[in-house]
Amino acid sequence: MRRLSLLTMKKSAPTNSSGGPPAKKNHWSGGLLASMQDPELKVLEDDDVIVIKDKYPKAKFHYLVMPKKDIPALKHVTKENIDLLEHMEKVGENLTKEHKDHDFIVGYHAVPSMQRLHLHVISTDFNSPCLKTKQHWNSFTTPFFIPSRNVRIQLEKDGRIKLNTEANNKYLLENLKCHKCSKLPKNMPELKRHLLEHLPSEEK
Repeated sequence: MRRLSLLTMKKSAPTNSSGGPPAKKNHWSGGLLASMQDPELKVLEDDDVIVIKDKYPKAKFHYLVMPKKDIPALKHVTKENIDLLEHMEKVGENLTKEHKDHDFIVGYHAVPSMQRLHLHVISTDFNSPCLKTKQHWNSFTTPFFIPSRNVRIQLEKDGRIKLNTEANNKYLLENLKCHKCSKLPKNMPELKRHLLEHLPSEEK
């Protein structure tokens, strides 16, 4: 039985069971492993997952749900991991309930920049100074972002996650478009000014 708690639980080191290539020592792409043990970032922990605040959040609320089992990325997920992915999704959905005044999306990047499977739980205000580039924006507002439920359905149907890296990377180059209206900003500063119009007055 899984038990989820705050940070009163003893720290458990992630296991190494995937056989996937580890990130080079001190390489930025492997930074999530260190973040999983950072008490300043860690939010929740249970027998199977650790939840942290994204170190460079792209919205007011931005969490990462990561398995303790060493799974480098979606392409390494198998049918054996269906229960784990379902649990990760439930943990993510429970996090959103703590912020009932905000809308959230819960899912994975098709081509993640960081090693270690991680589920994004992010509020759709996208109000953060760390949201700086077109790639940042499009990684959450185009099909580059795959809803968690869609991942589980494909895994149950095909036994693996089919990803086309070249096609998915093209989404990052698409023109900017507001996710809540038809506005087509010319650049990121214009987009970020526009996004403020969608915020409640008390958050502007």
